[in-house]
This record gives sequence, C-alpha cells and structure tokens, in this order.
Amino acid sequence: MKKLFFVLLGLPMIVFAQKFELKQVASGTPTSMRGLSVVSDEVAWVSGSNGYIGKTVDGGNTWDWQRIKGYEKLDFRDIEAFDDKNAIVVNAGSPAYILKTNDGGASWQEVYKNTHKDIFLDGMDFWNADQGIIFGDPINHKMQLLKTINGGLSWMDISDQLKMNFAEGEAGFAASGTTVRTLPGGYTWIASGGLVSNAYFSKNYGKTWEKFPIPILQGNNSSGPFTISFYNKSKGIAVGGDYLQPNKAENNVLWTEDGGKTWHKPINQVSGYRSGSAYISEKIVLATGTNGTDISLDGGNSWTKLDDKLGNAVQKAKKGNLILIVGNGGKIYKVVKTQ
Repeated sequence: MKKLFFVLLGLPMIVFAQKFELKQVASGTPTSMRGLSVVSDEVAWVSGSNGYIGKTVDGGNTWDWQRIKGYEKLDFRDIEAFDDKNAIVVNAGSPAYILKTNDGGASWQEVYKNTHKDIFLDGMDFWNADQGIIFGDPINHKMQLLKTINGGLSWMDISDQLKMNFAEGEAGFAASGTTVRTLPGGYTWIASGGLVSNAYFSKNYGKTWEKFPIPILQGNNSSGPFTISFYNKSKGIAVGGDYLQPNKAENNVLWTEDGGKTWHKPINQVSGYRSGSAYISEKIVLATGTNGTDISLDGGNSWTKLDDKLGNAVQKAKKGNLILIVGNGGKIYKVVKTQ
C-alpha cells in the first residue's frame, strides 16, 4: 500500500508536466548563451560567447543578432534589459567590461572596465530601473561588488560593505548570471560555491550583509549552487550540482521558506547538473542544465524531467507569460503549454 501511495502521489505531476514542451525558435548562431533577460511577452534579449547579442520583439519568433564591434572575443555571461531600447551586458573574465545601449543595440557605451588580472564578474540583477548590483569572484578573499544608482551609466565599488571574507576555494559561478537575485526594496541574495557554499543576504541594497550556509553538493571547484531563484523574500530555491558530472543527481537542489537562513531537501532531486532556474508561479518552477530541464509543481519540493534538450538559462517575462530557455549553438527554446 505504501508503494501504491507514492506511485499515485507522483501521477498528478507527471500528467501536468506533459502539458508543457520546449519549442525551438532559434539555432545556428555560433554562440553559447548564458545571458537572458525576458522583458515582456514580446521583448527579450540574450547574450553569449564570441561577442553575440540577440534580441526579439515578437515573442521569440524572429531574432536579430549582432557582434558588438570591438568586443567580438568577449563571453557575455549576463544581460539585463528594460525594454526594446535599453540593455546592459557584462562579460566574464579579465578585462571585465560593462556595456550599455539605449538605442536597441545600434550602439554600445563602455561604462565600466577593470583590467585587474583576477577580476571575474559572475552575475547582475536590478532592484529597479535605476539601482542594480553585480558581483564577482573574490580578490584577496573579498567578493567583488559593484552597484549602480543611475541605471547602469556608472558603477561604484561597494566590496568593502561586505565585511566577511570568502573562504579558501570559495567563489562564484557565472553559468547563467543567476547566482545573484534581487527583489524590490533592496533584498539581495548571492550564492557562492566551490569548496564552500554560502548565501550572502542583504535587505538594504547591499549596505550590510548576513551569511547563511547552503548545504548543497559542494567540496570541489566544479560543484555548488549555479543558480538561485526567489519568489518572494521568504520562498526560494538553490540548484546546481557538479558541472563536470552533469548526470549526477545528488543533493543538487534545495528549497527555503525563510529567505535562505535554512534550506531543505526536496522529495526527489532534479535530473542532473542545473545552471538556470525560474519561478513561473508560486508553485511552478523550472530548472535547466546540460542534460535537460526539470519542472516542479509544488514550489520546488518535488521534481520531474520535462525535456532532454540542453539549456543554460531560463527566465519568465518580468511583465507577461513568455518563458525562454537558451543554450549552446544559438539554440533558444520557448516553453509552451501543449493544451
């Protein structure tokens, strides 16, 4: 009877998950995309390797591509867009650049450059149209933090506002730009990984910080949380694993109901390493990675495989219902309901 109970318990999720599918809407551009910003049901921007930026204004049906002149060799790991004209993009590696456009990508302004040999920016998020934050790997054990209060026109170094140093072997991951998350009002979470995994939390726009352990798979340079998502200031998930073992489904997803202070293991794991995650609603959550995409219908407490297609990042429209997943080889998928 117990076995039958758990079989029946899993049926609703399986049936529901079959109502969603991944529809490919782009491919062929020679770029591995990890930056994704879905503005509305019509407008979305993507960024990737080889200096590529893509934009759609018709809900993902067609895409315009460009390589930003003078920055063709950069790997743009994160992008933040506000509409079809204004966007900000950041690359991983040294030198570190932040570029901004206000004319739909026709021209780009270099608003930040850092030539330190150890600089490596991991991700970006915005509290509102004016205020945003970027974090990067530690230099001399200190997480690098940048902040803007003018919509990305200039960036100030606020690294000293985080009083805690990173441990040896603790760093960030730039797999999708989503190990930093913000919510309106100044709430900020940053997840670290590697030998040690922690959540760094601020509720005042990065002025002061707290640190909470994340007991996810960790212990080497290739493991930890590669993406976090928060539905509100209490409810969130951390997802990752070991990118060198993409099929390893062991302690690679956790959920929290107290803003990251404590974390809980779900009933079952996602199906392997995952680098992108997104709340579609309070109950529906997606996580994507190098061996496919999983879906949860209970806020992250149980998961089932949705598709085997590779994905690096996933996002739902800030204002709307469009859901996109980006991957390698210029592949972009739209997550659609089948009925």
